[in-house]
Amino acid sequence: MTDVLDGNVLDGNAVGDRIRDDLRGCIDTLGDAGVTPGLATVLMSDDPASETYVSMKGRACEDLGIESIHHELEPDAPADDLFDTVETLNGRDDVHGILVQMPVPDHVDSRAILRSIDPIKDVDGFHPENVGRLVAGDARFKPCTPHGVQKLLEAADVDTEGKDAVVVGRSDIVGKPMANLLVQKAPFGNATTTVCHSRTADLGEKTREADIVIAATGYPGLVDGSMLSEGATVIDVGINRVDADTEKGYELVGDVDFDSAKEKADVITPVPGGVGPMTITMLLYNTVKAASLQHDVPVDLP
Repeated sequence: MTDVLDGNVLDGNAVGDRIRDDLRGCIDTLGDAGVTPGLATVLMSDDPASETYVSMKGRACEDLGIESIHHELEPDAPADDLFDTVETLNGRDDVHGILVQMPVPDHVDSRAILRSIDPIKDVDGFHPENVGRLVAGDARFKPCTPHGVQKLLEAADVDTEGKDAVVVGRSDIVGKPMANLLVQKAPFGNATTTVCHSRTADLGEKTREADIVIAATGYPGLVDGSMLSEGATVIDVGINRVDADTEKGYELVGDVDFDSAKEKADVITPVPGGVGPMTITMLLYNTVKAASLQHDVPVDLP
């Protein structure tokens, strides 16, 4: 699938579109068995970014033929309202995946909310049961962004076996599961993996030794070309809004300084248009897989 590269720039939209096209066949198979995959999203925030993300997920579901069920709660509603909503969705046979959009308000225990989701419907892959299965090498649902990164590496024919990989960032959402996937004895794993973070001494020393650098910190331009080896693969998970002289007054940039890194890298993802489209694509993938598991209808996942 190296035709998804424009020079050394890896097109996440093209990779995501191909996976979505393959998912249509899975959805047809489920439909023949009388099953329509259903994804429920729950929003308890008036944050514009969260509202946008949920809207994008809904449109992606509709485009693919997945039923989108959306619930909105007022940010100052009691925490029990959110737990009750999740409990109701857990019991619905037409809901195969549940996603509670983060962050939730401060008065809600976010970890408790994640634990309240039925693990078989936890299409984000954040329930402790699913995290444990991932670490044990028996993943039910791989977290969407790390799984999307793996699919990008596959599309670009990047060989991870025996390679040195550095994951910059240790979040529960990206950094930790990404490192776990890279060390698994599995395709697009088997890498010697280092996790760097805010307490890492001399980050550049670590990244210059890496064949693969995955940046997921939320700090614009943290990794630049001087911190990379020649021919490295660079995956930029970050998406940051910075002030700019544009019509909107801002632009979106990654955790990697794209222009300088592009001169060193054999493969690099842009921001936007790299990892972002893959995150939503793999959410759809997990929803289809969840429907397949819950109704015992085998499908040929891409």
